[in-house]
Amino acid sequence: MITREQLAKMIDHTLLKPNATADDIAHLCQEATKYGFWSVCINPTYVSLAAKILRGTDVRVCSVVGFPLGANVSEVKAFEAEKTISDGASEIDMVMNIGALKSHDYELAKTDIRKVVGHVRAICKDVVVKVIIETGLLTEDEKVLACTFVKEEGADFVKTSTGFSSSGATVHDVNLLRRTVGPDFGVKASGGIKAYHYAMELVEAGASRIGTSSGVVIIEES
Repeated sequence: MITREQLAKMIDHTLLKPNATADDIAHLCQEATKYGFWSVCINPTYVSLAAKILRGTDVRVCSVVGFPLGANVSEVKAFEAEKTISDGASEIDMVMNIGALKSHDYELAKTDIRKVVGHVRAICKDVVVKVIIETGLLTEDEKVLACTFVKEEGADFVKTSTGFSSSGATVHDVNLLRRTVGPDFGVKASGGIKAYHYAMELVEAGASRIGTSSGVVIIEES
């Protein structure tokens, strides 16, 4: 059983609502510092604010790219990643080109990831790149293919969901992702994780990171 502190260090404390205010982001950062979360995960417009608030702490800033649809062209995603890094993000959660995968345009799906990862690595090799594959929209075979592409193209994590689509993280999907990418690759479970017991089920299934807006509840329940 992992400790409360270890669980907190697996949590990306998340606020991606379109109506989030600057005060909401400041409160999120305060909670992340208080509870010892790994990062705050926020929309790009607030990265510089969060970086300023969290300066001097060990809480990282994570931001999203191509969110939530993944349908931007790769060059736009790459620029968005560059901007968030320059504003202070040290982790990037990009949404893959889901439509390309489902159209069997596998080269486009792979190239999209490759261009963003390559651009990020050219800027700063230490920035962590997670790729959201939106498991709720994929077949089992597509989930395996997506994981394979994410790993092959040099990202650091595969992530289940945006939280804005048809479903979020499931134990089944996290287990499948972990089996596909192997023991040493990052797996982030996100979407609909609101309770301690469910977070722990996902960790036991293979999640190495938890993305949730209910981090405080989860840690207090632990």
